[in-house]
Amino acid sequence: MRGAVCLLMFLCGCAGRDADACRGANWYDLGFRDALYGIQAQDLVYAEQCAPHNVAVDGARYAQGWREGRYEFDRRASKSQD
Repeated sequence: MRGAVCLLMFLCGCAGRDADACRGANWYDLGFRDALYGIQAQDLVYAEQCAPHNVAVDGARYAQGWREGRYEFDRRASKSQD
């Protein structure tokens, strides 16, 4: 199941982000969500997708969200092993 979620996220990432999605992005939430799904940080992918729209990723906010999401992901994984 986790593999299917990762594949879905990868395919969605390939579709690109439009200008509105880039401008309105909550970089913390995106980082948190990516980590919670157990995928690698995608900030460089988002930066590439948003560059044509002249939108810069807030890397610090994304990284903070990803770290906290990863903590939650690890916490949930350890609970499921109990």
